[in-house]
Amino acid sequence: MRHLLVAALATLMVSPALAQTEPVTISLDWTPNTNHIGLYVAQAKGFYTDAGLAVEVLPYSDTSAGTLVANHVADFGILGSLGLFTQRTAGADLVATYALMQTETGRLVFNADRADIESPKDLDGLTYGGFGSAWENALIGTIIRHDGGEGSFETVTLGTSAYEALANGAVDFTLEVYTWEGVKAELEGKGQRAFRYADFGVPDQHTNFIGSSQAYLDANPQTAAAFIAASKRGYAYAVANPDEAADILIAANSDVLTDRALIRASLQALIDGHYLQSADGVIGTIDPAKMDAIADYLFTAGILRDGNGNPVATRPDIAAYYTNAFQGGAQ
Repeated sequence: MRHLLVAALATLMVSPALAQTEPVTISLDWTPNTNHIGLYVAQAKGFYTDAGLAVEVLPYSDTSAGTLVANHVADFGILGSLGLFTQRTAGADLVATYALMQTETGRLVFNADRADIESPKDLDGLTYGGFGSAWENALIGTIIRHDGGEGSFETVTLGTSAYEALANGAVDFTLEVYTWEGVKAELEGKGQRAFRYADFGVPDQHTNFIGSSQAYLDANPQTAAAFIAASKRGYAYAVANPDEAADILIAANSDVLTDRALIRASLQALIDGHYLQSADGVIGTIDPAKMDAIADYLFTAGILRDGNGNPVATRPDIAAYYTNAFQGGAQ
């Protein structure tokens, strides 16, 4: 594969656009939001057209982006870190090609007026409003035990209604994406405090990626490189031009995105927190150390399972789970 990619990148250096327009599809992991902003910017500003691509952003559906990509229904998809590791370990054809987030956007959150919660060990015995994954139990247990607690808590599976339940006091704490739910709570005047995962024994990670299948990457190295380069250009433009980027995202999704204040504040949080682009200017690059650390964590927690649903006996070699090569860097 390497010689194909080298040739593809060499071609792109000679001419930024492909010889003819190539169709590319990308599946979203959720309804359009600021995590996806670079895709819409690249489309609106003509970056994909400049690269010789006709990109179609597929609407969010009940079928996960990872499943669509692995089954070659979509060429690319927005993949959550947990989904990438679990699906790939179970045999799915998935490869991360671009880190959307340079650091974790999630956090454990509770209402600001909870004077009884000063540190994670105070969560022992309280009620968590959750989403039904093994990752949550491992994550929260680690955070509490790291602070000296037992890691014992009650769980009520609520899905996205967990945020309403937290606000009205029906649950004591939940997990949220700071750059969306957290920003929304701030705009609505809902006081919150939070614990950052990486401060309490959980490895920092890239929250999500643009990913593809190895089959697609092998068959279309030049198109893949062009798509990643143009998408990266879109995200960089959004960081540098947040007002315009917010308007582009809203205009492309006016049926579902009607709250400009939320969109703009969310994008600013992504910029100020160095999520889209690190403090030292890194954008898109997947950090091997982060990938190894979270792989170790997920394996030790028994979350990585084979195609039959059994915990894998040995920690997988994750070198094939991701690549930076389509950004022009080393694998």
